[in-house]
Amino acid sequence: MRILPHRYPFLLVDRVVDHEFRKRTVAIKQVTVNDNFFPGHFPQRPIMPGVLQIEALAQAGGICMLDPEDPNKDNFFFGGIDECKFRRPVEPGDTLVLHVELTKFNKRFGIAKMKGTCYVGDKVASEAVLTLIMANGKI
Repeated sequence: MRILPHRYPFLLVDRVVDHEFRKRTVAIKQVTVNDNFFPGHFPQRPIMPGVLQIEALAQAGGICMLDPEDPNKDNFFFGGIDECKFRRPVEPGDTLVLHVELTKFNKRFGIAKMKGTCYVGDKVASEAVLTLIMANGKI
């Protein structure tokens, strides 16, 4: 919470388990039946929406690229989502492990490219190549 601007109900990173600034981040999202998206997705078979899995990866990516010591640190936005694949459903009780590896960072323009993969156990649940753009108060 010191790094990310997101808050409940949209904070999708529960814990960071490994982190190397502007290189890689591994984080955890505990998926519980109490998550606010399950009543509508779907009542008979609750499944975490794929777009929220990608959002969780982006939040882990924000942790990877944002400097918590920078007084000008700001929000970040999606610049792109490429090569996105959903491999298996994510259900209540699953532990979603978020792996993000920064592949390119342009500090001047505040643009980061990263490969993200969501795991449940040793199985890939979803993956994508993300482009994140630091807002710096401008849209």
